Amino acid sequence: EVQLQASGGGLVQAGGSLRLSCAASGFTFDDYAIGWFRQAPGKERESVSCITSDGTPYYADSVKGRFTISSDNAKNTVYLQMNSLKPEDTAVYYCAAPQPSYSGVYPYLCSRDPADFGSWGQGTLVTVSS
Repeated sequence: EVQLQASGGGLVQAGGSLRLSCAASGFTFDDYAIGWFRQAPGKERESVSCITSDGTPYYADSVKGRFTISSDNAKNTVYLQMNSLKPEDTAVYYCAAPQPSYSGVYPYLCSRDPADFGSWGQGTLVTVSS
């Protein structure tokens, strides 16, 4: 059974930092990309960052230069270091793994489309105060 456990959220002032963690189990971690998404109240879920199975990172334009994604394959964990946080970063953050049974989805590649991801963590709340 694929399981993803997101943690590390909290309340931080604007300009502060947080590090999110996504611990994975139940699948061959080295073969999968892992994505971070976020959803603010009243808004659609959006892609924040993603890392391919070979370690190539991708970022949304809104977080480039502020967020850094990394992967520790020995720990089956992906991290999202978030610096210079802004109030508009406030959201529930989710990590997810692609669903290889979906047509056109390659599990080792990143995608911005949440519909390509079939396994989701429970979400961790990030609140940035102004």
